[in-house]
Amino acid sequence: MALIRAFLAVIRRDLLLAVRRRAEIANPMLFFVMVVTLFPLALGAQPHLLQAMAPAVIWVAALLAALLSLDSLFRSDFEDGSLEQLMLTEHPLAVLVLAKIVAHWLVTGVPLLLIAPLLAVFLGLPAEAITTLLLTLVLATPVLSLIGAIGMALTVGLRRGGMLLSLLVLPLYIPVLIFASAAVERSVSGLAVTAQLNILLALLSLAVVLVPLPTAAALKMSIN
Repeated sequence: MALIRAFLAVIRRDLLLAVRRRAEIANPMLFFVMVVTLFPLALGAQPHLLQAMAPAVIWVAALLAALLSLDSLFRSDFEDGSLEQLMLTEHPLAVLVLAKIVAHWLVTGVPLLLIAPLLAVFLGLPAEAITTLLLTLVLATPVLSLIGAIGMALTVGLRRGGMLLSLLVLPLYIPVLIFASAAVERSVSGLAVTAQLNILLALLSLAVVLVPLPTAAALKMSIN
């Protein structure tokens, strides 16, 4: 019970800090909206082309927005010493790290879920494809946060680790991008998407199990 209370306390703390730093929430969302809305302006009045490109456009924008938000995961805690305090607690660091990743997804991933249907309608996606898009976002955006946590933990001690973080994380994001956008594209064509969704679910399960321990180890190495 004490571990559960500590897990929930970390989530609550990070959510309160995110509310106080609203710009960190708004920047990824604004970036996501701007990238998606610029494509129709560039392509002009070509609804069929927009509909065909919509899954890839939305998912590339979501991936880049997730990458943009990673710096808020551990950076502020590292700078103010809160990360060292987490390591000194009696609770396993991997569990507390998982709590921080959950809070990060609630702050950055959930807003994308709320905005994505509106942008999908803007790009002309049919209703069935919008449902599939939401399912892929629910399954895959937590994977982006989990994978990004490892890269952020490895680079949190570096002053200019943004480029290195991108080089570490982007190759690992590619499978998520491929299967998520393929699911939406198949839904637009009226094809079955069960296989793609199952693969995303498997990736999420593996990430939840495998990511916290190496992330905690990477944080210890970065601080020491």
